[in-house]
Amino acid sequence: MSDLVLTSTQAITQGSQSFATAAKLMPPGIRDHTVMLYAWCRHADDVIDGQALGSRPEAVDDPQARLDDLRADTLAALQGNGPVSAPFAALRAVARRHDFPQAWPMDLIEGFAMDVEARDYRTLDDVLEYSYHVAGIVGVMMARVMGVRDNHVLDRACDLGLAFQLTNIARDVIDDAAIGRSYLPGDWLDQAGAKVDGPLPSPELYAVILRLLDAAEPYYASARVGLADLPPRCAWSIAAALRIYRAIGLRIRKGGPDAYRQRISTSKATKIGLLGVGGWDVARSRLPGAGVSRQGLWTRPHHV
Repeated sequence: MSDLVLTSTQAITQGSQSFATAAKLMPPGIRDHTVMLYAWCRHADDVIDGQALGSRPEAVDDPQARLDDLRADTLAALQGNGPVSAPFAALRAVARRHDFPQAWPMDLIEGFAMDVEARDYRTLDDVLEYSYHVAGIVGVMMARVMGVRDNHVLDRACDLGLAFQLTNIARDVIDDAAIGRSYLPGDWLDQAGAKVDGPLPSPELYAVILRLLDAAEPYYASARVGLADLPPRCAWSIAAALRIYRAIGLRIRKGGPDAYRQRISTSKATKIGLLGVGGWDVARSRLPGAGVSRQGLWTRPHHV
């Protein structure tokens, strides 16, 4: 195992147990490039949020300077051949091997710029645009690593990232508010008379959270359709990741506002059980008539 793969694997193991569990199902070569891409994404996120491998975000000094450095280092990795740190070397290797348009990694950086600018998200479309930049584009890049070139299939991969991010927003409402961020649609909050404050969601805020989880469901359904176009082991891995992540939303639904008394996650036993269910999802995706239309769903920009 190369040093880059080793350090990237350590990053995924510490930064996302859900992703690490699903990645084990992938064929070795694809798995290596997947964890290398993840390592750069995780590093970039941590730089902006003052995190350490997915720990709770903290307010940071001079976030604009961090963003500027991150943008410059990413461009240096994509455009040059000089020495760069491990996460950027991993990005360089994966981007060149799989012929990424430069716009893809830079779209992720623009998502972090939206955080630095403290963007106001008034509508669900605003939230989906942000979700594309911080998660949907990651799904697109991961799918390219798995050999996908068709834009229609890449749209389905983007849909999974959107669903993941909407689930993330629902889970992290209280933690985000602690550092002055809110990603819930402002018009929904106004309509519900809800505020993001206190250690637990109010009934009004919880209703908005459930509405966001409902909005994620069509994107999960669309993403399942894309499983049929992935190599079998990759499809199984992604199906498992979908099940594991969607289970976070199910815990929020089942637990009510009290679910927020502790970190909302899926247990190791649950993850293992969902690996098997993911295999059935892959089989069903390959049946005739398994398709679901994307009509009405938010669609990513298609870069040349």
